[in-house]
Amino acid sequence: MTGEVTLRGVAAEDLELLGQWRSDPEHESAFGDFLSLARLRNPYRERWEIDGLISEDEGILLICRAGEPVGGIQWHPVRYGPNRGSQALNIGISIAPDARGKGVGSQAQRLIYEWLFRHTTVHRVEASTDLENIAEQRALEKAGYTREGVIRGAQFRRGEWRDLVQFSRLRGD
Repeated sequence: MTGEVTLRGVAAEDLELLGQWRSDPEHESAFGDFLSLARLRNPYRERWEIDGLISEDEGILLICRAGEPVGGIQWHPVRYGPNRGSQALNIGISIAPDARGKGVGSQAQRLIYEWLFRHTTVHRVEASTDLENIAEQRALEKAGYTREGVIRGAQFRRGEWRDLVQFSRLRGD
């Protein structure tokens, strides 16, 4: 792999790029294609004006290789009980096709749990991926996540229910 992988916040000049990526099926990959008209609009500008696309509960950071943006990594809350302490953060990643297969994903997914544990009080960071997405499963394992099992019929994508593989990283791991 060439170039150091880093994460950085989204700047105003990055909003157009995020919108382009969102509407590009190649950038989202087959595993991120939900055939949604929502991806045709750019939802980032309005939210960026409010919080810069980062809060304790949800956010997005750019993945950069050698200083250039090649993707995004985001998080949102998942609750396992009624109190805030039972909240985990679920991450999702998208990487430009020409940056895939070079270790960018595993490095970014390690950096995001380090960032989230440093900047939030969350105890659990989790990720799930399609059962057929072997490359992402390997990237998560390489990044230090633990495979927990299969969540049957959890995601509706491209007109059918899909099984997901669940991974997690705990603050004490």
